[in-house]
Amino acid sequence: MDNDYFSIDAILAENQKVQCKFKQRIPEMGHLGGGSERDITPLNKRQIPIWLAYIIIYSDWADFDIPQPFSNKVRNALRAEPRSVRLSNLVGAGTGWYVFGKTIMDMLGDEQGVEMSEMLVTTFKGRLVDVIDQAQHFAALGPVGGGGGGGIDSAPQMFREGLDTTERELFVLAQESARRMKKWYEESSGGTKRVA
Repeated sequence: MDNDYFSIDAILAENQKVQCKFKQRIPEMGHLGGGSERDITPLNKRQIPIWLAYIIIYSDWADFDIPQPFSNKVRNALRAEPRSVRLSNLVGAGTGWYVFGKTIMDMLGDEQGVEMSEMLVTTFKGRLVDVIDQAQHFAALGPVGGGGGGGIDSAPQMFREGLDTTERELFVLAQESARRMKKWYEESSGGTKRVA
């Protein structure tokens, strides 16, 4: 993650925990991951933040399990219909699912890393058209969140709540782009009509 050193998203992703299964005894480190034992024993499982798991895994002291947001159940749901999965519910603490996936991908071996990369890209492509389409649709409706209650104004908010942080950023950019395009069109059309 050297190229993401100053990225807040990367920092949040590295703070997520992965379950590590230790291969050997590690004296005086039982406190890691909230343990109460004095030592970590072989086959002991602990939830460790990724920033620490890098060292433990690359030192060959432990292996890690693929986190739940990338489990077979989630992968199968994404293969079936990527747009139906609420990515925001899979990763907590404001972390983006794609950024967390990239972090996990960097820790995996070649074959698993390629598989994870393909899943992330396929999911992104499968959801992108809907994100842009919905952003343009809601931009045409007017200001977001201006009304009260659960009417049309809450629909963009509900849609955005299911998006990953990266998708939310794209949604806002596409929405603003659609608004500016509409404004430009109206201004240029209005000016042409007055002159003619």
